[in-house]
Parts: sequence; structure tokens; C-alpha cells
Amino acid sequence: MENPACGRDMAAKLAALSHPARLQILRHLAGAEACCCKDVVERFDLAQSTVSQHLKILVEAGLVDFAPERQRSRYTVNRERLADLSRLLEGFFDSCCGVGFKTPVHSGKNVRA
Repeated sequence: MENPACGRDMAAKLAALSHPARLQILRHLAGAEACCCKDVVERFDLAQSTVSQHLKILVEAGLVDFAPERQRSRYTVNRERLADLSRLLEGFFDSCCGVGFKTPVHSGKNVRA
């Protein structure tokens, strides 16, 4: 039986990833050693306040780390927590679909049954 706290933690992390802008921000951060909010604002067509709110949600979910530094705060991806989430999702899907279940490869063509 699944630990309820584990399920809540996974749901909170997935909720943080449920916005397309946060997925883009996370990918951007993953490609850099560290970024400040201004770096992210310059990369995407989003207001500074919007980027700050998205970063706050990612930090609260534990997927991004925040380090205040003098004039600019630095944000980095927490790769360990992302790897933990990946393992949790793998276990979840294995429990739903069967251990070792592989997602069928989609050819990109529309196939009707």
C-alpha cells in the first residue's frame, strides 16, 4: 500500500510542473549552472513578477533551489529531487500498468482501430 505522505509529495511536485511556463523555466535552469530571475525574464516573454511567482512555486516544491546572493538571487535545479520524482513516477506507473511496462512508441501517424 502506498504511503499517503509519498503520494502527497508526488502530487505537489507534479502540480508545480503542471504549467507550461514552469516546464520551460525548469528546462532553462537545467541547462545552466545557476540563473537569476532576470536571466529567466530575458529568456522568456514573461513579466518579472510572473517569473518570480513561477520560480517560487518550483522552489516550494523542492525542484529548484534558491540561494540569495547580494544583489541577485540564484536559482538552480535540484537534480536529486527530480531524480527522486522520476523514480516515484516509475514506481507509480509500474504499479498501475505492470512492472516492466513499456510505453508503445508512437509513429506520429494517426491510426484508427
